[in-house]
Amino acid sequence: MTEQALVTEAPAPAKAVTMPDAQTVTAVAHYTDRLFSFRCTRPASMRFRSGEFVMIGLMGDPDPVTGKQKPLLRAYSIASPSWDEELEFYSIKVQDGPLTSKLQHIKVGDEIILRPKPVGTLVHDALLPGKRIWFFATGTGFAPFASLLREPQTYEDYDEVIITHTCREVGELTYGRDLIESLKTDELLNEVIGDGFWKKIKYYPTTTREESPKMGRITDLMRSGEAFADLGVPQINPETDRAMVCGNLAFNLEIKEMLEGYGLEEGANSKPAQYVVEKAFLD
Repeated sequence: MTEQALVTEAPAPAKAVTMPDAQTVTAVAHYTDRLFSFRCTRPASMRFRSGEFVMIGLMGDPDPVTGKQKPLLRAYSIASPSWDEELEFYSIKVQDGPLTSKLQHIKVGDEIILRPKPVGTLVHDALLPGKRIWFFATGTGFAPFASLLREPQTYEDYDEVIITHTCREVGELTYGRDLIESLKTDELLNEVIGDGFWKKIKYYPTTTREESPKMGRITDLMRSGEAFADLGVPQINPETDRAMVCGNLAFNLEIKEMLEGYGLEEGANSKPAQYVVEKAFLD
């Protein structure tokens, strides 16, 4: 109580220099000691396609000699859909990371740098029409799919939406699980997309370290056929299936090899095909 009183009575610190491309934090949620999400204001002129990413960050520490500060920027997938009035991001916490060691301490009212030039490959335009879309994620690689799961076009283009999310511990699945659960009661989305649109989603969370209802790496579960049996779908087929991949580098390369083994070809904005991988994101 005494400590709180001292903080309250302390003089206000000098106003920080306004950051370039500054946006204001509107909400922060912490899930584990490694994961958190936050929302911020969205520039009125900013347009993006669900699944794209932008560069965000904070000002670095002053140079000990010159006193000048440089921005610390990193690519972050936008977790909110293209129609949202705010921007949402999902992040890891790295205690000695140049950016995330600072970013994890942001609070409502703080400012972050946002370079409003979205890019990325995890967009519907990079895929040919299909029946079933697979979203493969590890860790915070769920972020672009949080956007696409709330994008009406996802349900217009596909009869089934399968989202696999592999994490080490159960708590790391919280963000994705809660988001998918919230779709059931989202009045706006049910009105815009169609009542019960969320029934098209098949959610397949797995853990690799902590005990959970489904243990194992998604790649191993696919090779054994267990994942397809659990989901009640046939093995991936280039005639019907499309895929998007976002995770750590080793995972991306492994899934890429598997998808090509099923006969899928990698697409791009300039040449749509059967699957795409987000190369800019490394969980």
